Amino acid sequence: MKDASSAIAAPDRRAVERNVRSALQEDIGSGDVTAGLIAPDTRAHARVITRENGVLCGQPWVNAVFAALDSTISITWSKQDGQNISAGDVLFTVEGPAAPLLTGERSALNFLQLLSGTATLCQHYAMQVQGTGVKLLDTRKTLPGLRDAQKYAVRCGGCHNHRIGLYDAFLIKENHIAACGGIGPAVQSARRSGAGKMVQVEVESLTELEAALAARADRVMLDNFSVQHISDAVELADGRVELEVSGNVTADSLLAIANTGVDYISIGALTKDVTAMDLSMRLQHTS
Repeated sequence: MKDASSAIAAPDRRAVERNVRSALQEDIGSGDVTAGLIAPDTRAHARVITRENGVLCGQPWVNAVFAALDSTISITWSKQDGQNISAGDVLFTVEGPAAPLLTGERSALNFLQLLSGTATLCQHYAMQVQGTGVKLLDTRKTLPGLRDAQKYAVRCGGCHNHRIGLYDAFLIKENHIAACGGIGPAVQSARRSGAGKMVQVEVESLTELEAALAARADRVMLDNFSVQHISDAVELADGRVELEVSGNVTADSLLAIANTGVDYISIGALTKDVTAMDLSMRLQHTS
């Protein structure tokens, strides 16, 4: 699969800065006592390598970490976000005052290893449905405080974003339907709000799908449908509404679901079941 580096929407700069401020405060606290042992005029040159194959992701966070600690630190990237990387590759070199360089090492690598792990997992899933036309979506099952970061990593891995939060699209689920008095009234209320946002309805049966079609929802989420029932839903909808499958999606069932002709499959595992990539930073020399 080709890497996704040529068409990735950039992360929100303010979100990156918030992440970095929080990470540095958490790690440094009242001060890095070990870095305090280093003479202030000592300079260092280091490189970061990967010990695993995967997809690189996290450059903006790495850059922001070192920039926040010392604006004179220089970073030279050998790879770009969204590119495939191989074990042993040098990802970037960094040069500058030794103390802030070492202070920022762990925070920078924490972002890079987590987000690269997320992007790598997403590419693994995306490769399984390549050529089917379906789009794989993430969910809101992200690490607290790192939603924008993980959603960026999803894009780097070749998958796509669902809504970012509770504010940018309607997703009318079982409890909303009950509280609003039915699918029709819930969709009508969303339209009357004047928000102009996508209206999606989650359904648990073909009968509920018919109600969502009658209400003219923009997209319908088929919750925990069997592959056969998904095929039935595609036939029933007949292109009148976008269809998304969610729940009970496994690596074994993914391709069969994609081949039913649905438009989207949302998978919580893309951001929830992530293993950080094994990275290492080593000083090459000091002066």
